[in-house]
Amino acid sequence: MSAPRYPSLFQINTRVRLSELGAALGRPATLDDVTDAELDRLARNGFDLVWFLGVWQTGEAARRVSASNPEWLAEYHRILPDFRGADVAGSCFAVRDYHVHRDFGGDEALERLRTRLRSRGLRLMLDFVPNHVAPDHRWVDEHPDFFVEGTEERLAAEPLNYRRVDAAGGSRILAYGRDPYFAGWPDTLQLNYGNPALQDALVGELRRIARQCDGVRCDMAMLVLPEVFERTWGIRSEAFWPRATSEVRTELPGFLFMAEVYWDLEWTLQLQGFDYTYDKRLYDRLEHGASRAVREHLMAGLDFQDRLARFLENHDEPRAAATFAPDVHRAAAVITYLSPGLRFFHQGQLEGRRVRIPMHLGRGPIEAPDPSIGAFYESLLACLRDPAFRDGDWRRLDARPAWDGNGSSEAFVAFSWTGPDALRRLVVTNYADHQSQCYLGLPWNDLQGRTWRLQDRLGTAVYDRDGADLSARGLYLDVPSWGYHAFDVRALA
Repeated sequence: MSAPRYPSLFQINTRVRLSELGAALGRPATLDDVTDAELDRLARNGFDLVWFLGVWQTGEAARRVSASNPEWLAEYHRILPDFRGADVAGSCFAVRDYHVHRDFGGDEALERLRTRLRSRGLRLMLDFVPNHVAPDHRWVDEHPDFFVEGTEERLAAEPLNYRRVDAAGGSRILAYGRDPYFAGWPDTLQLNYGNPALQDALVGELRRIARQCDGVRCDMAMLVLPEVFERTWGIRSEAFWPRATSEVRTELPGFLFMAEVYWDLEWTLQLQGFDYTYDKRLYDRLEHGASRAVREHLMAGLDFQDRLARFLENHDEPRAAATFAPDVHRAAAVITYLSPGLRFFHQGQLEGRRVRIPMHLGRGPIEAPDPSIGAFYESLLACLRDPAFRDGDWRRLDARPAWDGNGSSEAFVAFSWTGPDALRRLVVTNYADHQSQCYLGLPWNDLQGRTWRLQDRLGTAVYDRDGADLSARGLYLDVPSWGYHAFDVRALA
């Protein structure tokens, strides 16, 4: 079966999920303990990709940093009232080796998991962390030239960006991994993209990773762009991503690349070989409650939008249920997930969990599910299994004032989907804290001469409307604050 035009992705925090399974089993859990029933549920809910976050081997050096940082420790205690030192696993982005963590069952357990996923039509996504590695990575001893090196003066002036490392060849001062706007990540070491041999080695690692999965999510992918890398480190480098994505796809056609990217560099990375790039801009505009800014964002061409990963939360962002009031949460989700692009969901989101778990922890708190959020997402996921939303043609629609002087039409975010077999869907959201009215022009030119039924897939509303009136004036809408509809539009006999 071919992949849909607009797939859905589910992210699993591997450590936390295995911790939950282990608590139920009374013993440490591995990837083999992820049940068939759980995989069946993911497939039944319409997901196409499953991202198992953080499967790679980490080390003691990074874990010690995670366990000793006072600010991080205070956060652990806030999140886990019964926190204990064993809960600190170290960041999964401080990779020591791109082999599956021995505690998770190793590479063999991952291969068995991938086979089970494939049998259900699910594709496996894993991590690639291009910017940095763990302090005890083998390259520190074998290839110290792979790292950005500092001086005594740098270390004295920027102690948050450099550290002294004892390596096989003697003591060295190496840079922490970082982006240009913040201090370094003290549990990592910065790779030097100005060294062609480092780039060769990373392409080799990426090619090996690609044989174990169907796609990779590339952490902070924009940091290794030549212009960003030079601005951060003053070191010139050759472009990495065009070569890396091309070489992997030469060996494995159809392999998928997703970039974590910010700073309006999404299009740049799409042009360099990424299938999908994070759409943080839409998330920010929804969080700010800015309906006009959301509409403007959706004006971009589909050549760009089709390759955006739309999300309301992930492991880096606060939980949606804690960020948005319940009615705003649902409205924002309707816009996010019924727009074109990759639909990206996070473990715990569907149950309305409210606590973001730091990447340094291997365990999360126990949270009671929110039944109302769960019921909403059940309906939304049913929409996303609809061929119209998976493979249809999307079009943004403009709302007109319902009468002179009524500016509330500005609050509407609306679009249509025309799917295979003439399926028609209409999505309307009043993204505002007030009641709003408008007339909405519909995109279909064959409305006249029939009566049309609009049945809401996300609620109970059913409306019958004359096609001539719809064609002449549009659809009249009067929607409460943060209200939404996902109409199935059908002609009555």
